[in-house]
Amino acid sequence: MDKVRFWRRSLKALHEVAALGLGGGLAACLVINLAFQGGPPESFVAAREGFDAIARYILIPSLAAILLSGLLSIAATRGFHEAGWAWVKALLGLSLFEATLLTVGASRRKEELLAAAADPALLANLLTAERNTLLVLIGICIANIILAVWRPKMMITIR
Repeated sequence: MDKVRFWRRSLKALHEVAALGLGGGLAACLVINLAFQGGPPESFVAAREGFDAIARYILIPSLAAILLSGLLSIAATRGFHEAGWAWVKALLGLSLFEATLLTVGASRRKEELLAAAADPALLANLLTAERNTLLVLIGICIANIILAVWRPKMMITIR
């Protein structure tokens, strides 16, 4: 196997494994969000620490690997240069990265979340907003998978 083919396949494998990590991490964060319906502040803190650990050790590294491997794949494969679906995937990946960073950043504001834990209505609003964001992120992941499998004929002309 030549070097170019090796690197293309390696990037594809990294991209797919990282996508699995991202999907699993988002699903785990959604489960944590759905599982906490109130209770003592100690359980809320434990749930948020679990959410933060998943975000720090699974979501962010997976997203970085997806973006880097995807952009390097576009650069390494001539067929992707004018493939519109590849560029749409790249833009969706960047928006996914930004939205995930916002969600992770919001989950790390423990003082605000602890204050919200004392007010059930405020806590419900924060958890609902977080849940909706996670569902949108999962939707973007699914859209990226559909684009990768379907590969619609969208040609981009760059002049």
